[in-house]
Amino acid sequence: MTKKILVTGASGFIGAHTVIDLLSNGYEVRGTIRDLNRATDLKKLFSANTKYLENLELVEASLTDPDCWGNVVEGCDGVFHLASPVPIEQPKNPDELIIPAREGVLNVLKAAADAKIKRVVLTSSIAAVSANPHAGKIIQTEADWSDPLFPNINAYGLSKTLAERAAWDFAVDKDIELIAINPTMVLGPTLEPDYGSSLEALALLMSGRYPLLPKLSMGIVDVRDVAILHRLAFERANSGSRLLCSHGHMSLLEIATLLSREIPLLGRKLPRHELPSFIFRALARFNPVLATIVPDLDKIVEYDCAPAFHLGWQPRPIEEAIICGATSLIEHGVITIN
Repeated sequence: MTKKILVTGASGFIGAHTVIDLLSNGYEVRGTIRDLNRATDLKKLFSANTKYLENLELVEASLTDPDCWGNVVEGCDGVFHLASPVPIEQPKNPDELIIPAREGVLNVLKAAADAKIKRVVLTSSIAAVSANPHAGKIIQTEADWSDPLFPNINAYGLSKTLAERAAWDFAVDKDIELIAINPTMVLGPTLEPDYGSSLEALALLMSGRYPLLPKLSMGIVDVRDVAILHRLAFERANSGSRLLCSHGHMSLLEIATLLSREIPLLGRKLPRHELPSFIFRALARFNPVLATIVPDLDKIVEYDCAPAFHLGWQPRPIEEAIICGATSLIEHGVITIN
């Protein structure tokens, strides 16, 4: 029998690719969006990327509305919960992210439990793993958690940590088979001009606005591989797993150098030098946005992704994720080149 998967946040960067992967692998999908008026445009988007559009249903749902989820989950065999607020800039009040993230995951899990749906795949984040004093000193594993009291945790990391913690507590209490996916920076192709926050760093890098870069390195994974891992987790992972997913890391300067080589028409827009960290720290004293970056300067965090590889996960090179992401931003008119 064909299985039907509920995908929350189906219009998002990861969500859209997850819908396409599921449809292409024989699943029926019910996807949630915040505004059903977008359904027609979204179906056109999906139709350009899959030939199985007849197996897709789009429905309207709100994370903070507990009454809508009973009907949404009805008839589904599994749930992929991807919907969660992801800001481009950190809000002054962390509750702007924490409340919808935590209420949303609990609303979805309660509805899944009532509908007797046993298996749920939750999209969390590496931000729920690495905001702790050991990151950058030892390899981070599924057993590592961000500390809500850690001085350097930001609002987004706090929201993802508290939401995932709440999900695990609920899953244990209601005997739900929960698996969490914890990706690093997600790059790769956007399917539309509204690229969300995941590609914002890449878009800013290509914009020509920043002649100097901070000494920042980050783990990277392709959005298409994150989507595939969601499906593999549903099909093969043991209940209770946290699957960290990354496929290497690059500094911002290394990314800029790669783009300069592979997309020469970007020309002088791309920065070519790093700002010494002591100067960046001095500037950050007067700029709260820069201050959020300071804890990660000159630090490389390694992650143990062996549990994901054991499921048969075979991610593509991060260079492909970067180039495809950059190319898609150009193709959709987000970035213009001479």
